Amino acid sequence: MRIGASDETRWLSLGIGATARAEGGGDAFADGSGATARSAKGRVATDGAVTGNGVAPEEERTSSTAGTSMLVRADDETTPVVSVVMPTMDEEEGVGECIDAIIEGATALGLPTEIVVSDSSSDRTPDIARERGARVVHPDKPGYGYAYRYAFARVRGEYVVMGDADTTYDFAELPRLFEPILDGDADMVMGSRLEGEIKPGAMPALHQYVGNPLLTKFLNVFYGAGVSDAHSGFRVFRADLLDELDLRTDGMEFASEMVMDASARGFEIAEVPITYHERKGEATLESFRDGWRHVRFMLMNAPGYLFSVPGVLMVLLGGAMMGLSAFGVQPGAVTFGIHTMIAGSLLVVVGYQTAMLSLFSTVAADPIRVPTDPLTRRIQGNFKLEQGATLGLILFAAGALYGGYLVYEWVASGYGAVPFGAVNMVAFTLIVVGVETVFASFHLSALAGARSYSHVEAVDGEEGR
Repeated sequence: MRIGASDETRWLSLGIGATARAEGGGDAFADGSGATARSAKGRVATDGAVTGNGVAPEEERTSSTAGTSMLVRADDETTPVVSVVMPTMDEEEGVGECIDAIIEGATALGLPTEIVVSDSSSDRTPDIARERGARVVHPDKPGYGYAYRYAFARVRGEYVVMGDADTTYDFAELPRLFEPILDGDADMVMGSRLEGEIKPGAMPALHQYVGNPLLTKFLNVFYGAGVSDAHSGFRVFRADLLDELDLRTDGMEFASEMVMDASARGFEIAEVPITYHERKGEATLESFRDGWRHVRFMLMNAPGYLFSVPGVLMVLLGGAMMGLSAFGVQPGAVTFGIHTMIAGSLLVVVGYQTAMLSLFSTVAADPIRVPTDPLTRRIQGNFKLEQGATLGLILFAAGALYGGYLVYEWVASGYGAVPFGAVNMVAFTLIVVGVETVFASFHLSALAGARSYSHVEAVDGEEGR
C-alpha cells in the first residue's frame, strides 16, 4: 500500500501531525517547531547538521519539485517525522540514486523526512549527498556499526530508517516497510531479501544459499528472533527503541547485535519481502572474516549455548561412563573398564569447568542472552560465597577421606602397589571438582563485587552531571 496525502486522518490518529496544503502547490507542515537533535541514553546529542544546496537532476532517478516536497533539509525549521540514515564509504556511484529513491518513498508516505549520511569517504560522496539535500555527519571513529551509532545520536525523527547507499535496497519501497509499524503490529520492520526477489548478480550464491541462511538460523536458535533474513540492512523502527537497546559494536556485527538485542528484550520484529538489486561501486564485505565476526559475536553473547549446554552434556556423559564402569555393566560383548572410568572422569571435570564459565561470563560480560535454565538462575539469584565454598569443601572432603584411606593402605602394605579400582577414580574426581568449586566461588564473588562497584560508579556519575 502506498500512502499519500489522502491518509491525513491516519497520521493525525497516530499523533504524527498532518500536512496542510499551501497556496502555490508547496507543502506547509502544521508542526513548525524548530528541529533539535534527539538525545539517546549514553550517546552524544550534539547536532552535526550541514546545510544542503538543492537537488541535482542528473542522476538515473530524477527528482521533480513535487518529489522533494517531503525532504527536510538541514537548515529547515520543520521537524522531520522520519530520519533515513545511510553509512557511506566511497559511494559516489550510488548515493545520489539512493537519495532520489528516498525522496520518492517519503513523498509516497506523505511524511516529512530528513536524510542523514554518516560519511567516511575520500571521494565525492558527501558533496553529492549535500547537493541533494542530505545532512552529512562525519564519525570520529571507523566502523560500519559506529557510523550508524554516531548518526543515531543525531537523528530528529520519530521513526528511523536504515539502509546502504550502494543501490542494493530500493528506498521507494519504504511505504511497505512502514505499514506494520504504523498499524501497531511491530516495533521494528526488516526487509527480507531471502523471502523477496534477489536480482541476478546482486548476491553471491555462497551468501544467498549458505552464509545468510546459516547465520540467520544461528541467530534464531540462540535469540528466538524468528526472522528469515537476519542480516538485511534495510530496516525501519521507532526512534525511541534506541533508548531501550544497548548497542555497542562498531563493526559489521552491528547488524546482528540490533536484532539480537531487540529480540532478547521482547520487541516485535516483522518482515516484508523486498527486492535486492546489484550494487554500484566496489564491494567492501569480506565473506569469511565478516561471517566469523557475526558467529563469534552471537556465541559470546549467548553463554548458555556456548558454555552451559556443552558443559552439562559432558558432565552427564562422563557421569554415565563412570557409572557403567563402576557397576560393571556389560551390555552384550561390550566391556566398560578402567579406561572408560578415566575418560568419564575427565569429561566430568572438563564439563563442570565449562559450565562454570557460563556463570563467570554472565556476571562479568553482561551478555545479551542471559542463561535462563533453573540452575543458573538459582545460583545468580541466591549465590553466596560461603555456600559455594562450603559445597566445594564437602565434595573435597568426601574424596579426600577415601584418598586418605588409600594412603593408609599404601603405608600399611609397606609402600607396595595399591590396586586401582573404580572407586579410586570417583574419589579423585570429587577432590578435583571440590577444589574447583571453592576457587570458582571466590572468583564468582569477586566478579559480582566488581560489577556492583562499576554500577554504583556509573549511577554516581550520571547523578553528578
